[in-house]
Amino acid sequence: MNLNFVTRGESTVPDPYAASAPYIDPLIAGFWHGTAPALTAELKSLSTLSGPVADLGAGSGRGVRAVASALPGVSVLAVEPSPAMRTALLARLVDDPVLRTTVTVIAADAQTYDFPRSPRAVLAMNMLGHLAPEQRRRLWAKIAWCLEPGGALLVNNQRPHTPVAVPRAAGGTFRVGEQDYEGWIQAEPSGAERLTWRMTYRTLHEGRCVSETTADYEWWTVTDDELRAEWAEHHLTSRTAGEEKTAFHVVSRSGGPVS
Repeated sequence: MNLNFVTRGESTVPDPYAASAPYIDPLIAGFWHGTAPALTAELKSLSTLSGPVADLGAGSGRGVRAVASALPGVSVLAVEPSPAMRTALLARLVDDPVLRTTVTVIAADAQTYDFPRSPRAVLAMNMLGHLAPEQRRRLWAKIAWCLEPGGALLVNNQRPHTPVAVPRAAGGTFRVGEQDYEGWIQAEPSGAERLTWRMTYRTLHEGRCVSETTADYEWWTVTDDELRAEWAEHHLTSRTAGEEKTAFHVVSRSGGPVS
């Protein structure tokens, strides 16, 4: 087996995704199906560059798979702090003879990851709210310093962009064998720029709930205008790509001095 795995100082903090990991991959499939066409097009436009692609918060590897589809043979650095999510990620990679030779799994988060010099792209999909404002700014500074000329940061900013209540709503369903699985989402403000998301996962057999799991996440909110101002501090400019529900920002260096 040729499968790369790198540890960057394992955290002793309990894994916040331990309860969610069995459900996340199938429940986010719809998001990735909607995002894939635009994301693939943006990645393909970077095919003439030579650097690797770093995927921050790689999760179960759907973004990794999109990168490999758009840029065959490219080196992918899959950065994922959650041991539970890395379990799903490694399972996806080991069954793919190409991915298991081109993807390196790195046990780190966006703050502790030691970026390579000159990546052609950095993905940061569905993870921005894990970063406090000062952490975001430090991340932009690192990316502005290391990004290959002509390269891009691809990052989405999930709604809501301000701390407002989100009523309980269905987050998706899937069926495996004789059981159905459901996800439910809701959120409440928990600070000036923060939400607490509550995720509920239910397993049903013949319509009867046989298990239920909940997980709470603290999430920092930020508006797109605030992000653009933060990027401008590091001579980064952006444009929006994709459809409205799955839109993301394509961020690149503007040519000014890197701060």
